[in-house]
Amino acid sequence: MSFSTPSWVPDLPLETIPDSVPVSEFILSEAHGRCPLSQSKSPFVCGLSGRQYSMLEVARRVDWLARALAHELDWKPNSGSPWSKLATIFAWNTIDSLPVSWAVHRLSGISSPAPAAYGVSELSYQLRVSKPKVLFTCRSLLDVACKAARNVGIDDQHIYLFGGPEGVDVSLPFKTVDHLISQGQQLPALEQLVWERGQGARQCAFLNFSSGTTGLPKGVIVSHRNVIANILQLVTYEKPCRKADQQNVVLGVLPQSHIYGLVVVCHISVYRGESVVVLPKMDMRVLANAIQQFQINVLFIVPPIVISMTSNKFLFDKFDLSSVTEVFTGAAHLDAAICRSLLMQYPSWKIRQAYGLTESATVVSATSPADIILGTCGSLLPGVQARLISLSDGTEISEHNTPGELLIRSPSVTTLGYLNNLQATRDTFGTPGDEWLRTGDRAMFVRNGLRGSSHLVIVDRVKELIKVKGHQVAPAELEACLLEHSLVADAAVIPIPDPVAGEVPKAYIVPVGGGKSLSAEQSIRLKREIVEHVKEKKARYKWLKGGVELVEDIPKSPTGKILRRVLRDAEIKKQKDQKASL
Repeated sequence: MSFSTPSWVPDLPLETIPDSVPVSEFILSEAHGRCPLSQSKSPFVCGLSGRQYSMLEVARRVDWLARALAHELDWKPNSGSPWSKLATIFAWNTIDSLPVSWAVHRLSGISSPAPAAYGVSELSYQLRVSKPKVLFTCRSLLDVACKAARNVGIDDQHIYLFGGPEGVDVSLPFKTVDHLISQGQQLPALEQLVWERGQGARQCAFLNFSSGTTGLPKGVIVSHRNVIANILQLVTYEKPCRKADQQNVVLGVLPQSHIYGLVVVCHISVYRGESVVVLPKMDMRVLANAIQQFQINVLFIVPPIVISMTSNKFLFDKFDLSSVTEVFTGAAHLDAAICRSLLMQYPSWKIRQAYGLTESATVVSATSPADIILGTCGSLLPGVQARLISLSDGTEISEHNTPGELLIRSPSVTTLGYLNNLQATRDTFGTPGDEWLRTGDRAMFVRNGLRGSSHLVIVDRVKELIKVKGHQVAPAELEACLLEHSLVADAAVIPIPDPVAGEVPKAYIVPVGGGKSLSAEQSIRLKREIVEHVKEKKARYKWLKGGVELVEDIPKSPTGKILRRVLRDAEIKKQKDQKASL
């Protein structure tokens, strides 16, 4: 049995999803159902300087930028492989980042965003794998960008700079995006793109690299149709709860290099004629001020930001946040207890969660404003089907409240796989004809008693399950239990090898107030309390027989996912050092 979209969600016929236009045309042309350009808000507003362009101005700037890139790089819209017209964007969020991607799409090229947090080696790896012809960056990241570019043979003349709120240092020997746009105004118009039917499903729009929490990042080939389908899926899903003329102002602090920020925050909002207030990076005071100054309605955020908001109430109380109506969170699980803490501060806010992956480009399920169960990821979007497979015997699960590995099928799921990685593509996407994406997540569905709709709950990563004498222990389950202890601020659980049980759980704990202030005796007492707390709440095979370690912080990705491999590597090193000292 497969789980599907609730009956109250409008249908989205597959034949209505365009497959012969690029993302740029879908977003910038009124021919595909977007909010009329003249009635749209400014799509991107700099949250620091207030700099912005109208939707009509952005459309013109994209056209001029495409002309300049064609002239600079000898790129032609209807000739040459898309892979020979690949541009990497390595920058903090800017109001021009998405227009650059759309200009590349206008030339039938590919945009490959890179996280601004990358160092030289990480960026060099992505450049080496993707082989871009051009690199866009910003002043603060220029040193890293230049070193990585030289490592892979990209010439300085093919490095371009975004302008920031402070402008660009004119003494630098690099052209800027604004310079290219000015240049493009003087150039002749480009020939129109001519695409075959189905080309949008076959051609890469964005080459997004996975987070690499379990190894080196993999380049996910996201097609034009994947992105277009997900825009239409979420717009259709939310239609029953939105006014016809509703145009929000949304927060754009999430990295535009991440699929969540790229597709959900930017593309879907702009398609609806909404305004994205762009912040280059996370700063709680700057965020609060932007909400007040620009009257932001929807906060697209991740769990670490929610936690920071609840622990910085004294700061947020200094600002007027009355414009906010809802919080939309994804990329990692947000516990129901944290949701309730936020609602205690802001009772009128609706807290919505979503689930998706880079490979599903992007959202698979989302909470409807009219159908909320805190701690779940909401219901499946139109066109999405899901299956649960038992991890013990491989049979299909048809019951609610029973976890298994989550498989999904959706028009937004890329069938193009990973770049130059056939084995990983087969492992995740299956063989040709097998349309079910193996998410690698352990999940279950629960019912909403009021509406009867099924809600998705992500339990844990399949590869992270701890196997104790034939039993499977979900780290997230134990972490939720640990966070119930009044003296635990944060927690992570990993498997530790055991000669008898195979593996046993070990907990890493961040004490409330930090661990540095605790004496040795207090630390020992706290560890004992935590061990006993789990014994009281959980079955014997879930007890913390691997021990408890007090730490200052839990390593996490920018989106809030616990980096268990960092903890495992540290544990392995510690055990080696202990053996060496004997």
